[in-house]
Amino acid sequence: MSAVVELRGVAKAFGPAQVLRGIDLSVDEHQIVSLIGPSGCGKSTLLKCINALEPVDAGDIWLDGERVSGPGVDLNFLRRRVGIVFQNFNLFPHMTVLDNITLAPRKVLKQRRDAAEHEACRLLERIGLAAKATAYPDRLSGGQQQRVAIVRALAMNPRLLLLDEVTSALDPQLVGEVLSIIAELAAEGMTMILATHEMRFAREVSNLVCFLHEGAICESGPPEQVLGDPRNELTRAFLRREGATATAAAEAWLA
Repeated sequence: MSAVVELRGVAKAFGPAQVLRGIDLSVDEHQIVSLIGPSGCGKSTLLKCINALEPVDAGDIWLDGERVSGPGVDLNFLRRRVGIVFQNFNLFPHMTVLDNITLAPRKVLKQRRDAAEHEACRLLERIGLAAKATAYPDRLSGGQQQRVAIVRALAMNPRLLLLDEVTSALDPQLVGEVLSIIAELAAEGMTMILATHEMRFAREVSNLVCFLHEGAICESGPPEQVLGDPRNELTRAFLRREGATATAAAEAWLA
């Protein structure tokens, strides 16, 4: 099976700060990869490099066999196939929920408005927010905004979905509703890479867990190994200190 996305020696620095140090990662179709590690270890930067929101300094990124990093890259090819959802929603405040979701399909995929709106309404119905189609983001709860942000990415029918700490900006009582959607997508076979601090959730949904430390993948493997019996002392220390237990909301959802 050929990889959906493959990273070979990816490096990224911001001035003197080396954020990514030779990352190698291959993600197959239907695979769910969780990136874990302390704040500042490079998880978010890695996701942004995959989606070309940050250019890489060295190495290559390949999507379905086509290089999508470096000079001369077809960004439209990349952005049509890779969706990304951020922790702070990034919805356009002056647009309704429906307009937020349909903007990219209409502008990038050249869909007719009626077709784009039909698909958007179908997706909103699926997540229980059909009644909010004409609402503005400031009329939604944080959990509702994050679900809309996920739907906005799904409306592009992506090959790969990137999720950057999508529950970290939510009140604890709203975490479960977002995790439920991600779990549904995982069960349906969506290929995903997610940066997360929800260790128990990562263990439940992931095929592969990668522990990052100072811009490098120090340990990777099946979740039961990396999270249950880590071999690297840095991984063990991180799990003891930060991530062995999910938030109360995630614990309730997983119960």
